[in-house]
Formats: sequence, C-alpha cells, structure tokens
Amino acid sequence: MKFAVIGLGSFGSYVAKTLYEKGNEVLAVDNDKEKIEDVKNLVSHAVSMDAADKENLQALGIQDMDAVVVSSGPEMESSILTVLYLHEIGAKRIVAKALTEDHAKVLEAVGATEVIYPEKDMAIKTALKLSNPNILEYLPLISGFGIEEIAPPEKFIGKSLRELDLRNKYGIQVIAIKELIPEKTTFTPKADFVIKDSDILVIMGEEKQLAKINSIKS
Repeated sequence: MKFAVIGLGSFGSYVAKTLYEKGNEVLAVDNDKEKIEDVKNLVSHAVSMDAADKENLQALGIQDMDAVVVSSGPEMESSILTVLYLHEIGAKRIVAKALTEDHAKVLEAVGATEVIYPEKDMAIKTALKLSNPNILEYLPLISGFGIEEIAPPEKFIGKSLRELDLRNKYGIQVIAIKELIPEKTTFTPKADFVIKDSDILVIMGEEKQLAKINSIKS
C-alpha cells in the first residue's frame, strides 16, 4: 500500500518508519530539512517542502495514496490548511492529528476522514492503568465505548464464561482471550471456555460497564 506522512515530529516519524517496516511504500514530507535527513533512509521517499501549499501537494501525487497522515507541529493553521488542500485534490483517506477538541472539529470540517488524539489517548490509557491495576491495555472506540485487556479477577478463575454470564451481569462482551499457557489467542470464545489465572481477557462495552468490571477486587 502507499502512504504519505506529513509532519515528522516524534509521532509522524514513528508512523512513517513503522509503515515502511511493514512493507508499505511511504512518502515522508516535512519542511525541516534536518528531519528529512533523519528519516530518508527509513522510508521509500522523503521530501522537504511546505505541505500547506496546494500546488506542492498536487505535485507529489497525493491523490494516488491509500492514506495520508497529517501530523504537523504546534501550528494548527498549517495542519488545517494541509487537510483542506488534501481534501480538495481528492486524497482518499486523511488521518489528522489533533491538538485540541476545537482543532479536531475544524479538521473534520475541512475534510479529515479520521482525527486522532495521541496525547489525550495515551493520557487516558495511563490514568486507567494506574487507577485500575487489572487493566493491561485500553483502546477507545466511539464516544462512551472501549476495548480493554484485563487480568481476570480471582473470582473469575476456574469458571466458564457461561457461569460468569458477563454480558447479562455487567453488559460487556468477551471478544477474545489471550492464553499464555499454551500461548494462543481464542477469538469469540465459546460459553464453555474456562478462565485460567494466566489468561488475559479482551472485553468490549460501554465505559461505565467496563468500570464495573474494573471495580471487582481480585
């Protein structure tokens, strides 16, 4: 697949390098020549230019990319103009990094197909892990919903999913179980699956329902 990453701060650089390592064709763009030097051997192509310029973007053939990631720095105007011009030239998928909620609203209004909040999401994940020791990982979905990886509370161990009846009791769905012994992942586990102390439960539901699970003492 073909991707463009515009803005090579810490976030943009990691996205560009990881996409390339996964076998994709990656075009990295930034107006800072030093940042281009840092990544030029870690991506397919690296170009130093001002992306908040419609003619520059057209010259790159952005409209042929599978997706464009816009991760401009602290100047909101630059990312907003970049997203606007990407939308106008027909970019298929525009994933934009937002600094604030108002910034996100503007990015969506001018054409971003997806808006992400790396700092906000990481802050929420960190706070949840600190306040709820059972949470191993957290992934926000649409507003009010999420997916978590949790260590099973002690009262779950040795019981089947049927006995636990988590959907009716807590309103959450077990979508996968990661078994460490033996190491494997079972997706949409059956009702007769018995929970072991070495298992990791991947659960999905409303945040308020997830909170109930997290309040269970091990």
